[in-house]
Amino acid sequence: MLLTLPGLIDPHVHMREPGQTHKEDWHSGTSAALAGGFTCILAMPNTQPPLVDVPGLEAAEECARKKAVCDYGLFLGAGTENVETAAPLAPKTAGLKMYLDLTFGPLQLNDKAAIAAHMTNWPAAKPIVVHAEGRKIALAIQIAARLKRSLHIAHVSRKSEILLIKAAKEKGLAVTCEVTPHHLTLTEEDIPRIGAGRSEVRPRLAAKADREALWENLAVIDCFATDHAPHTTAEKDGENPPPGFPGLETALPVMLGAVRDGRLTIEDLLIRMHDNPKRIFGIPEQVVTMIEVDLDARWTIRGQYLKTLCAWTPFEGMSVRGLVTKVDLRGNTVYEAPHVIVEPGYGRNISGGSLAPDPVRPIPM
Repeated sequence: MLLTLPGLIDPHVHMREPGQTHKEDWHSGTSAALAGGFTCILAMPNTQPPLVDVPGLEAAEECARKKAVCDYGLFLGAGTENVETAAPLAPKTAGLKMYLDLTFGPLQLNDKAAIAAHMTNWPAAKPIVVHAEGRKIALAIQIAARLKRSLHIAHVSRKSEILLIKAAKEKGLAVTCEVTPHHLTLTEEDIPRIGAGRSEVRPRLAAKADREALWENLAVIDCFATDHAPHTTAEKDGENPPPGFPGLETALPVMLGAVRDGRLTIEDLLIRMHDNPKRIFGIPEQVVTMIEVDLDARWTIRGQYLKTLCAWTPFEGMSVRGLVTKVDLRGNTVYEAPHVIVEPGYGRNISGGSLAPDPVRPIPM
């Protein structure tokens, strides 16, 4: 059975270019996006160098403009040194990313005054996304509430966190959040199968109770985002494995498994992989854009066959059903499984486009 869907949107992706193209570059990463059914991705700023100023943004945009095969946006990283200079760059970005907990790369913001200053200065029309865990989520929500500004919480993974966000929403605070497919399906019990180094990810894989709490509070989750964060097998199997999983090519089939299990409907999936990311991040309409998915296609996930340069996956060996067979972007067929059939540079930067939202399917609370 062929199912036609709008192009999916992933608001949390790491392209690794500039600086670490042995892990991923803009062509390989956006090719992986198309293979996974994503026609627009938003890239995080923890590259080398990090995207915190004009030179960093310009370098990343040049790479993306020449190589991307799907549409994209670039996040600006928040730091103590760009409190005054970040906001004027907002029109060129998909939003501001604040790292309140340690992750891969040098960006981490611990100064409460700097956090508040960024939230005060950053234009309300552009989103702020925070990487925060545990008590840092409470801190971010508290500061945002005091300043009366909206906030998006990245990759929520634990029961205490989703309940905290639920309480904030019930109070009427402008808080949204995302959860990854791997935190919805994998737990700490999968670490021996995946491998100690390869299972390193931030936030870490949690307990079964945490995973079930996410499903029990599905109505609180606004987006499913992959947090596609590729590293090579040599790095993951080394003495100091960096955190992160690839995820662009596995997200849709994994979530379709949840549909078949009765945890989700196709409508639930579209709300969180298209409608809400489009609304929250102000992404312009992608006209004449769609994907075709063969719901009956059975295949086994193998890292060696993925388009991401890292060529591995924590879902190695998983049998899935649901394969993206075709992607049309802006009226042109750009992907016919298993081939990308558009030249590098076809992708467009979504920043600066029309931000008029389309109707949103409500999530029942």
